[in-house]
This record gives sequence, structure tokens and C-alpha cells, in this order.
Amino acid sequence: MIDPAQRLPHRNPFLFLDRVTTLEPGVRGEAIALVSHLPGASPLLLVEAMAQLAGVVAIEQEGEIGSLAAIDRAEFLAPVSPGDCLFISMRIIKRFGRLILCQGEITSAGETVATATLTLGVGAP
Repeated sequence: MIDPAQRLPHRNPFLFLDRVTTLEPGVRGEAIALVSHLPGASPLLLVEAMAQLAGVVAIEQEGEIGSLAAIDRAEFLAPVSPGDCLFISMRIIKRFGRLILCQGEITSAGETVATATLTLGVGAP
């Protein structure tokens, strides 16, 4: 298990990942997020949780940082409520120089609640 705070500049209340459970740098990753309050159920925050995991997956070299460049597509399929345990998965689809196309999904209780295709910009600060 990986503490996402070791790989991201985000801190509470803006760090939405509780732990990264699977990581293949540059390929894919999985994480768990516990929804502890109502703003955590916001569709925007679901996309941010996916973007945070995508950043963890995309960073392959120390000193690199990632930022969300575009939300290419996002779908919200079911509501999320405080107390829900979210399982987030992200995978890298394609790299275009410093831009990285990622695809992800969030499930809760075995049901897909959100999917998204995101573009990240990655590089040295």
C-alpha cells in the first residue's frame, strides 16, 4: 500500500485518495477513497479523485509533477453518499510528449458510479 501524500502535493481536505493499493508506474493504478462528508459526493470531486490517481500513475521520475489539463469525457452513473467506500482505477492510454491520456472508473459496492477520460500534463516544475 502506498500513501498518496508521498507522491502528491495535495493535503487534507484536498487529498481525496486514502491509499493506493496497486501501482504500475506509467501503466495503471488502483486506490481506495472513503467518502466522509457530502462534498465528497460531488461529481467534480469524483473527477478530482481520478485525476489524483492518474497523477500518481503517470509520474515515473522523481521531481516530476502532474496537473489536470483536460476532462475529455466524464459520466456519472450512480450517486455517492457519505460512508461509501470508492474503488478507483486508472490506466494510461497514450502519451503525447508531456501530455498523457488516462482512462478511469470508480466503483462502489460493485456498481460503477463514474467513468472519465482525462488528459494530464506532466513534467518538471
